[in-house]
Amino acid sequence: MKLNHLDAFSDNYIWTMESEGKIAIVDPGDAKPIHEYIKKTGYVLTDVLITHHHWDHTGGLEEVIEEYKCQAYGPSGGHIKGITKPLHDNENFTILDRYQFRAFSAPGHTNDQLSYFCDETDKPILFSGDTLFYAGCGRLFEGTPEDMLFSMDRYMELPSDTLVFCGHEYTESNLKFAMTVEPHNEEILKVLKEVQKSRSINKPSLPSRIDTELKINPFMRCRELSVIDAAEKYSKRKLGNTAEILGEIRNWKDNF
Repeated sequence: MKLNHLDAFSDNYIWTMESEGKIAIVDPGDAKPIHEYIKKTGYVLTDVLITHHHWDHTGGLEEVIEEYKCQAYGPSGGHIKGITKPLHDNENFTILDRYQFRAFSAPGHTNDQLSYFCDETDKPILFSGDTLFYAGCGRLFEGTPEDMLFSMDRYMELPSDTLVFCGHEYTESNLKFAMTVEPHNEEILKVLKEVQKSRSINKPSLPSRIDTELKINPFMRCRELSVIDAAEKYSKRKLGNTAEILGEIRNWKDNF
C-alpha cells in the first residue's frame, strides 16, 4: 500500500491509500482535489473513511459517493449523509479488497469520532482525525477531558511504531506549546527543528509515531510530573486527577 495526501483548505489533509490501481481516501472535506487526482492517476476509488462529522472532513462526501459509487465507512447514527457502512467501536472492515482496519471510538473533539488502525501494512498505521494531532490533541468541542483522556489512553496502547496520520497541519504550533509546558524536554526541541526544516520546503510534518508522541505530546504525558507541575502552575491550584490535568493543559492551549 502506498500512502499519499491531498491538500484541502488551508491546513487539511485528505489521506489516500493506493494499491493495485485502486484508491481509498480519508475525510474528503473537499471533492475537487479528489476528482483532479483520480483523473490524473486513473485510480478506481473503492472506499472512503470518515472520522467525524465536521464539514471540513465530510464536505465532499456526497459528491464523491455520487460520482464514484464507492463505499463510505464512518460513525453510526445516521447524522452524516453519504455513509453507506456505519461502524461501531472495535468493528473490523476491509478496504481495497485486501487491508483489514479496526475502527475504534476516540471521543473528545467530537462525540462521534472514530479512529482507524491497520497492522497489515509495512508498519502499523492510524488515521486519528482531529482527536490526536502531532504533539497535540483536538479542541473539546463536544467531549470532556475525561473523554479525551480515554482516547489518549487508547492510542497509548497501540504498537510504538504505529504511524499516525492526523487531519491537519498543526504540528509546529503544537510543538511550540509543548515546549512551553515542558521547557526542559530536549526531545521536543529536536522534533521542532526537524518539523521546521520540513515545513520550510512545504513538506508535510506527518506522519508522527506513537513512540514519538509519548515523548513530546503533553496530552499523552499528563501523568508525567513535569506536565502535572506545569498544569498546576498555570491553573494556580492543586489538581485532583489526570483528566483534570489534561483539561487544564487543553484550556491553556486554547488560550496560547
